[in-house]
Amino acid sequence: MRGISQRILAHPKYSKSLEWGKLIFMTGAAQVLVQATGLLTGIFIIRMLPTQEYAFYTLANTMLGTMTILADGGISSGVMSQGGKIWRDRTELGKVLVTGMELRKKFAVFSLLVAVPVLVYLLWLQHAQPWVIILIVAALIPAFFSALSDSLLETIPKLHQDIKPLQANQAKVGLFRLFLSSASVFIFPFTFIALLANGIPRIIGNFRLRKMALRFADTSQPVDPVYQTEILKMVKRRLPGAIYYCLSGQITVWLISILGTTRAIAQVGALSRLGMVLSVFTVLFATLVVPRFARAASNKILLTSNFVKIIVVLVAVCTIIMGIVYVFPDQLLWILGKQYADLSGALLFSILGSCLALITGCIFSLSTSRGWVINPAISIPVNLITVVAGIIFMDISTLNGVLLMNIMVSSGQLLLLLAFFIIKLNGIKDDE
Repeated sequence: MRGISQRILAHPKYSKSLEWGKLIFMTGAAQVLVQATGLLTGIFIIRMLPTQEYAFYTLANTMLGTMTILADGGISSGVMSQGGKIWRDRTELGKVLVTGMELRKKFAVFSLLVAVPVLVYLLWLQHAQPWVIILIVAALIPAFFSALSDSLLETIPKLHQDIKPLQANQAKVGLFRLFLSSASVFIFPFTFIALLANGIPRIIGNFRLRKMALRFADTSQPVDPVYQTEILKMVKRRLPGAIYYCLSGQITVWLISILGTTRAIAQVGALSRLGMVLSVFTVLFATLVVPRFARAASNKILLTSNFVKIIVVLVAVCTIIMGIVYVFPDQLLWILGKQYADLSGALLFSILGSCLALITGCIFSLSTSRGWVINPAISIPVNLITVVAGIIFMDISTLNGVLLMNIMVSSGQLLLLLAFFIIKLNGIKDDE
């Protein structure tokens, strides 16, 4: 019996399963803490901010996401793709990182010039006072500049699967954000205070991320023209789609902010907070799965098998989450507060949209990690058709109508990316 046990323990598949089990448990436990603190912070802000202030907060956070996407433009995917090829070489990895950081600084200026005027206009539409607008824009700056570097710096420990310190840093940032938000927003229930409480911990966390990256990448290297060219190739393929995503990915908030009421904006923001639970799986995926997929050999059978397993797990997770939301809507809405208690139908639509976005985002990350980017000349027209169809067939002046439109758009994006990924898999010529 003991001999059988030893043979089982020595079996390669058992060892691999045990390794994955440890990684998932370690990363999952840390992410439960990170996302729990994030959820508690979000719920605290929802309950403490007046409806109008929370509407401002929703608009500002949405614009922060837009600014970050524009400032990236595909740079982080390019760094992951190039880094996956030379991840064992500290000098070359340093060149890739430094080149990506330099490119992102230039893109940041463009992002600010585009996004800030739009945010000012949307806040003005919601009757924000000029001094309030100025404070909100100024408070976004710390969070924006920290977002410029954290996703690139995280790429290095992810490629080396140095997970423990990465997760510890995220947990510390989350706990500090919770403490700072609780202490500040409780006394000063204003949007700009909540934004500052979100940005300052991220800046501190970035100092730790830089130290982690230095273990595996020599950042004293100069910008490399070859890597810059390769990263910019990724940017050229992704930037049009990123610009489009800035419009379509947040279309719910954009339409509500223009056609709806301040209360409706607050409702959309509050419902999206419950969708943050899915962020646990997004981070697990980005930390454990995407880097390994980027490093994997170009073997059609292996990549196809892994892709099918990933999709099955994602669908199973989303099915369980939708079942919980369907059975316990009142209990989940209680978390948000009594002013959102009548949104059970909207909650189901919101979480369904989040689940579709989760699966779509995971497929997109897998695709870009291999350097596969769908031609914007194909993706944008197809997505525009779904947007136009949603505007025609849905009552986008209502909360439920906008959420249903979001589901339609997300479904179109998912089907398009899935078809593209399958085509790329079928076109692989094995290394071996």
